[in-house]
Amino acid sequence: MPFIAIFVTKQKYRIRLRYFIELQYNGGNYHGWQQQLNAVTIQEKLNNSLSILLKTTINVMGAGRTDTGVHAEQLFAHFDVENEFDEKLLIYKLNSILPFDIVIINIFKVKNEAHARFDAVSRSYEYRIWLGKNPFLREVTWQQNFAPSVAKMNEAASLLLNYKDFKCFSKSKTDVNNYNCSITEAVWKQEGKLLTFHISADRFLRNMVRAIVGTLLEIGLEKISIEDFKKIIESRNRSEAGVSVPAQGLFLTKIVYPTKIIE
Repeated sequence: MPFIAIFVTKQKYRIRLRYFIELQYNGGNYHGWQQQLNAVTIQEKLNNSLSILLKTTINVMGAGRTDTGVHAEQLFAHFDVENEFDEKLLIYKLNSILPFDIVIINIFKVKNEAHARFDAVSRSYEYRIWLGKNPFLREVTWQQNFAPSVAKMNEAASLLLNYKDFKCFSKSKTDVNNYNCSITEAVWKQEGKLLTFHISADRFLRNMVRAIVGTLLEIGLEKISIEDFKKIIESRNRSEAGVSVPAQGLFLTKIVYPTKIIE
């Protein structure tokens, strides 16, 4: 019987620890969240700062992508490291070196399989319109002199909860498997001169909220009817919907995760 030699080599495995980072930012000075060539982005600033402080290359994965000029009152991202660190101290140091318009709120350990994008169960946005002129809110609201009917816009907005396919509000040539979203809230609220659209769903398509707001405003200004709004959704045609409102009034306000992801 021939002799068979078996060689066993020991492989050194590196243990990776996963952390979630919670941040907020004013997007006015940035070309959105996602890192890209020849443009300043939130992801780039965060990657660079974390890599400097943790002395290793860090690549954060965000819960989603905000477009150029869009703000976030709450956004989560995750990143992996090999060694534990003092979370509070890192928050302090990050806020010391990051630009004034990016703020770190929290850093906490999660399970290794937790994912900032895929584990999110709900996302909420607000679009803020100032009915008039306010120099102090110019960068964070869309300022207009019109007075749309909030009642009519809410009547139309409530219909969004009856649909799943929102291709008509999606940016053209978006690379997605489907255009289905489960909207759980869509309502306009007015406080004085501040008119705010609140919307929550399990996911959003690119440019979706801004296109919905632009279309609802056409109803509020009596340019189209409620029946027209239904036909627009059912058409699945972006050219049928209203224009996208400017980015500076849009805020990502809340992301919800299941508690099971916490380490």
